[in-house]
Amino acid sequence: MRIGMILDKTFPPDPRVENEAISLIENGHEVFLFCLKYDKKLGNEVINKIKVKRYQSDKLAYKLSALAYTIPFYTYLMKWKIKHFLKENKIEAIHIHDMRIAEAVFKANQKGNLPIVLDLHDNMPEIMKLYAHLQKFPGKQLISPKKWKLKEEEFISRATKVITVSQEFIDEVVERTHISKDKIVLVPNTVHQSFYKEAIIDNLIVDNYKNDFVILYLGDTGLRRGLQTAIDSLVILKEKIKNVKLVIVGKSSTDKILHNR
Repeated sequence: MRIGMILDKTFPPDPRVENEAISLIENGHEVFLFCLKYDKKLGNEVINKIKVKRYQSDKLAYKLSALAYTIPFYTYLMKWKIKHFLKENKIEAIHIHDMRIAEAVFKANQKGNLPIVLDLHDNMPEIMKLYAHLQKFPGKQLISPKKWKLKEEEFISRATKVITVSQEFIDEVVERTHISKDKIVLVPNTVHQSFYKEAIIDNLIVDNYKNDFVILYLGDTGLRRGLQTAIDSLVILKEKIKNVKLVIVGKSSTDKILHNR
């Protein structure tokens, strides 16, 4: 089957998208990945057998994506790009990565009637409540998590299948939307084997931490990830593990708060 994955970001990197695409390819499918680019020099290419199709975007469209369910301009822009992608690559099934671009996909697929898998990477309407720019003007006035939640419920209802990252999220979605449990599937974020089997070892880093009991966090460092708790826990952990060290690799706009813990 020719599967069209839709991502409203640049690619690479995105481990979840790549892992899912590789799994589908290993099971005999062709995967075409719609993604965005901000550099005109970048072209289409094949990465780990994923046929990456890049569509030009700009900073204005990026900023408007946050208003996707306030004003329809971003959806309108993306709909035409996605329609071209679906037709050009003779797509037979669609896999949407996250809900920001979901409405554009449903509109692009109105006449195609292709099966759609909605992959919810996060509980976006709830996470948005913790975004710094939604705590102040103008984000607080322009972006409504309530509207996003209503849209999420609409897309869950319209999708052929729904994928999410945790059992807790599945239970919450089933209770809230009353969809059949058979419609929603758990695909947790796991590390692909190549991450550690093909890792390039930096001996300088190994030497720096060779005498430490290292707890590693790798990824988005937004406060919603719970890193404040992880940092505070070191006081307790040091009582039993003298050489414990928490290593955080990542960044976010709220890193200053973590630095001050």
